[in-house]
Amino acid sequence: MKKYLLYSFLIVSGLITLAPFIWMVSASFMHDGHASVYPPRFFPDEFTFEQYIALFSRLNITRNFLNSLFISVIVTGISLIFNSMAGYAFAKYRFKGKNKLFNLLLSSMIIPAQVTMLPLFLMLKEFGFINTYMALIIPGLANIFGIFLIRQYALSIPDSLIESARLDGATDFQIYYKIIMPLALPILVTLAIFTFMGTWNDFLWPLIALNDSSMYTLPVALANLMGEHTKDPELMMAGSVLTILPVLIVFLVLQKYYIKGIMMGSVKG
Repeated sequence: MKKYLLYSFLIVSGLITLAPFIWMVSASFMHDGHASVYPPRFFPDEFTFEQYIALFSRLNITRNFLNSLFISVIVTGISLIFNSMAGYAFAKYRFKGKNKLFNLLLSSMIIPAQVTMLPLFLMLKEFGFINTYMALIIPGLANIFGIFLIRQYALSIPDSLIESARLDGATDFQIYYKIIMPLALPILVTLAIFTFMGTWNDFLWPLIALNDSSMYTLPVALANLMGEHTKDPELMMAGSVLTILPVLIVFLVLQKYYIKGIMMGSVKG
């Protein structure tokens, strides 16, 4: 009986959690005005793609979608390189002041991101990067959480493995590229998912750093559409689905490595 009660509770909880997402997808395939009727409809009477066609043809959301995709991929790829190098160095290299420097970096994590936006904006303005893609790429190239995550994982790699590679004549870069990177693949994928999701869903910083609508990322563009199309919930739901879809695809493709990285991290503490 306890088993059946537990499964029933989990199923009901899962359905309640998924209900808003299911309605969002369903409303995106409704005709204009059908999502606002009373009593509300959970599923469309007739499926239509007119909302998605309007997004890409009438509202030209394609440019904003490609902006988000380009920035997210670039930031994710480069940040993995920088974070993995720094995390490996903090885990396996010995240099003066290493622990103090790492603790200083960790202490900066308690500072809210909103506090650093003004000095970051002024710095990028001095370099002439405001209202360019570089204003969105540079702040995400490295982060303390990523360095911490890679460092904690790299600490579990035996030092004897690295010493054996050095005795065989491997350079530091060869050890990093051919030994550390393959061994750290699960945690790298986990970090890649976090970074991609954070960059893709970021709204506040692109809103501050950009003023050219053609350079807006998808969340900023959809927020602007809300002001113009507040009476078109079906169109807004289609835009929301478009925003969630790439992140969902990335997670589904990489979930095997993500779960493995989480499980290994929990076992190794």
